[in-house]
Amino acid sequence: MAYGGPDRRKFSRAFGRFIVSYRILEEVNNVDITQTKNLSLGGMLLTTNRAFEPGTHLALEIRLPFDPHPIILIGKVVDSKEVTKNLIYDTRLMFLGIDEHHRGVINQTVDYYEKKKS
Repeated sequence: MAYGGPDRRKFSRAFGRFIVSYRILEEVNNVDITQTKNLSLGGMLLTTNRAFEPGTHLALEIRLPFDPHPIILIGKVVDSKEVTKNLIYDTRLMFLGIDEHHRGVINQTVDYYEKKKS
């Protein structure tokens, strides 16, 4: 059953599929590629091929339509839930610091997708 209460999210979300490379911050050579399910200034929801413990830091490289260069930042796992047994997980991340340029690119992307759904 879907949650029917008030939306307490701090930031608007872009429900788009953006390419993301990710790895556990301390692991240099263990990169995987996936897509987002949604994106906001505060974080994102992405599909991963494994569960992550809450608090795990992931190095992220996101490609967004309004910047030819990938955005590189760190995300902290808030939650990771199994969607398909031993195969697909929905992993929610909170961003840990975004510089002003990348904040602008994310904002522009969210605004574009917000207008597109209206």
